Amino acid sequence: MTLNRTGGRFDLNRIVAAFPQTADTMLLDTYLTDRPEASIRVFRIYRDVPPHYHTQCDEVLHVLSGEGTFWIDDPAEEAPFVPGHLLVFPRRAVHAVPRILRDPVIFLAIDTPRRAPDDVVFVDPAKGTPSGFIKSI
Repeated sequence: MTLNRTGGRFDLNRIVAAFPQTADTMLLDTYLTDRPEASIRVFRIYRDVPPHYHTQCDEVLHVLSGEGTFWIDDPAEEAPFVPGHLLVFPRRAVHAVPRILRDPVIFLAIDTPRRAPDDVVFVDPAKGTPSGFIKSI
């Protein structure tokens, strides 16, 4: 299905199957809806994601596939995630996915308001840049 700014019916299995096996960026995504007040995306993580935060949106992630670990605000609170889990990252909360345990790690993301592709700040700028973080498929 092509991008629909307001809504529609989406075949998540088909969308997930369209992700390539490798990527030059940490993540690849595709927007399902994209409005100023909210965006809905599906994205795949290709390697561990270092500590970062988003300045413009809250991020709600439903784990569609894969397994790994994540933390919010405190690396000592690292916890596992598996399909069916819901992860909620408030705006400006530092978070990371330090370990991918089973590929492919794919999330359905709901961002409020809309998450701009360059809305990522790495705690250690040497660990990543917005252009190396995510690209749309």
